[in-house]
Amino acid sequence: MDYVPISLKMLSLNMTKQLNENIISIYFDSPKPFEPSNIKPLNGIAGLYFIFTQSIDIQYPFDKSKLLYIGMSEKKTNSIGSRLLGHFDGKSKNLGLTNYRKVEPLLFTYINFEMLKNIWQFRIEDLESYFILDFVKQYGVYPICNNKSGFEIQNKTLTSSFKIDWKYFK
Repeated sequence: MDYVPISLKMLSLNMTKQLNENIISIYFDSPKPFEPSNIKPLNGIAGLYFIFTQSIDIQYPFDKSKLLYIGMSEKKTNSIGSRLLGHFDGKSKNLGLTNYRKVEPLLFTYINFEMLKNIWQFRIEDLESYFILDFVKQYGVYPICNNKSGFEIQNKTLTSSFKIDWKYFK
């Protein structure tokens, strides 16, 4: 078994080679307060983002988590920054996120898609589906503020799988 640690600024990946499949461990960066001053620097970045509570535990069927939403920006012109700003100011019309933010300030973290391009050969939409379906496998249902499913990725032949650190959101 080969073990190659790779350290990246916003994402730490550990790659393990097993039977022609890469298992990549995903660890998230420090949480940032969900406010415009932290969101604006993400303009021009495509990737996945994760919005979660500071202290409210959501009881999902299999376990508790603070994660509310998994989202994505598929291109730099509709960047993580612009998507998060849309959630912050309510333009996305996600009432769940708007109402949780009324109860307490939220946090977010993100994954820059550029960091995964060499190991993920599908579209960013498929990566989002993969993360959502993995969350379903761990917690029994989609994150409470996600309104869509992740069926598209089920039709792909994957050469990599991710071991996602969902404990980050506990």
